[in-house]
Amino acid sequence: MTLPYLLRLVLFVSLNIAERREGSWWDLIPEELRSIFPLVLLVVNLLVLAVVLYLAGLIVVGGRRARFSDAFIISLLGTVLSTVFFLFIPYYSIALVLSIIVWLLLIKRFYETGWLGAIAVGILAMIIFLVIAVLLALFFGIFHVIFERFLSLMILTL
Repeated sequence: MTLPYLLRLVLFVSLNIAERREGSWWDLIPEELRSIFPLVLLVVNLLVLAVVLYLAGLIVVGGRRARFSDAFIISLLGTVLSTVFFLFIPYYSIALVLSIIVWLLLIKRFYETGWLGAIAVGILAMIIFLVIAVLLALFFGIFHVIFERFLSLMILTL
């Protein structure tokens, strides 16, 4: 199996998850790929997050302080530490606050900026990610599914 095949499988499974309403997404993955799929998904998520953080860092702090290697380290450490927080802290609100603080500390440390700069990078990274997600959803024709689920989620939380 090659890396392009695994990446296409990640994209296919992600699109089917968005389109399907019943069953488990784990059933869509072939049996022989179930051991390597989480690793490929982690790497793809880290790369996407690193690109988004890099773009946000370029806009907020400039090209001298925002490097792609720093963005990748931020995404790797932030993902690992946030996962540890959510796994071992039983109160999700405390884990969420700690996770946000860790992400901001990582951005502050690696991009050599202050707290406001770190907050600006974090907010801009979320905006860039949402724009890219909406554009990909429009490109793949699944925007209506995402919009329906978002509306139903918003109605249920009200």
